[in-house]
Amino acid sequence: MDSIYFSPEVDAFRVRTRRFLRERIAPHLEAWESERRIPRDTWKLLAAEGLLGLHYPSAYGGRELPFFHSVAYLEELGRLGHGGFRGAISVHSYMATTYLQLAGNHEQKLEYLKPAIQGDMIAALAITEPQSGSDVSSIRCEARAMPMSGRYSIRGSKAFVTNGLNADFMVTAVKVSDGPAVSSGARDICLFVIDARAPGVMRTPVEKVGWHCSDTASVEFDDVVVEASQLLGRKNTGFLWIMKAFQLERIAAALMSLGEIDYALGLARQYANERQVFGQAIASHQAVRHRLAELMSHAEAARQLTYHAAWLHSQGKLALSQCAMAKLRATEIAVEVAGQCLQIFGGHGY
Repeated sequence: MDSIYFSPEVDAFRVRTRRFLRERIAPHLEAWESERRIPRDTWKLLAAEGLLGLHYPSAYGGRELPFFHSVAYLEELGRLGHGGFRGAISVHSYMATTYLQLAGNHEQKLEYLKPAIQGDMIAALAITEPQSGSDVSSIRCEARAMPMSGRYSIRGSKAFVTNGLNADFMVTAVKVSDGPAVSSGARDICLFVIDARAPGVMRTPVEKVGWHCSDTASVEFDDVVVEASQLLGRKNTGFLWIMKAFQLERIAAALMSLGEIDYALGLARQYANERQVFGQAIASHQAVRHRLAELMSHAEAARQLTYHAAWLHSQGKLALSQCAMAKLRATEIAVEVAGQCLQIFGGHGY
């Protein structure tokens, strides 16, 4: 389909990427889900294809491609139909490492971003806490300055950390204190890059109902010592970076949801044309055809909303509202489509 957003180069990239994912990744997804892991060499495989750094600078191993290459890639990740895999990969490439690109200095990018793009390091993002989700300003994990040392001691808990068990480093949000008290607002939030195997870092797996190949962990920091050089950006600017990075995170979630919608609708349409009831395919019944058409129209509306938000982002615009709306609409439609497509399969769907 012709689109104002996708050039012939991006269309060709999508075709190559879809073929790669189908041939090199999809055949293993059921096994990885059962084994509850993504093998380390898979990250190297993706890196060799250039898929871990599409939008990052070439100085750090990235490909510096226009953002709509990433749009196509994220949709194709969603089209695989396995949430765990796409969750792990997207957090690595479009969430955790985003903070290094936005706020990191040259040395930090060489130490962490470059090996992440090359598949030699796995990245995790630790912001959510047991009592703090979207309300980032209420986080309690704290970093206290250690007198006369240029170091900080980090103590606190993080929850639902994707890649938390296998990560080599975690971009972590904390409240920084140079004195006896930590503020209750957003002004003292900072971001540190923490070695996931540093003394005092304790990681516990989280049991989930799905997404098993994507490891999720609860993380405890028990007086973990970090150097001042592990601070990302200027002191007390963490909240601003988080709000800026959330824009890309929401776009990524919306795009992968669109891919998931396409996957579900494709399966349902195929089944509806194959399933025979009373001598004819169920796709010949108006009730089924009309429902599929309605779902496809909802999906297309979410798609255009998401593409517009992605375009604004690609132009360097601050599009917080548009990105939030795209994520909300696309994810809600994905849930609706999955449920309705399950009904088309009847008992086989369950």
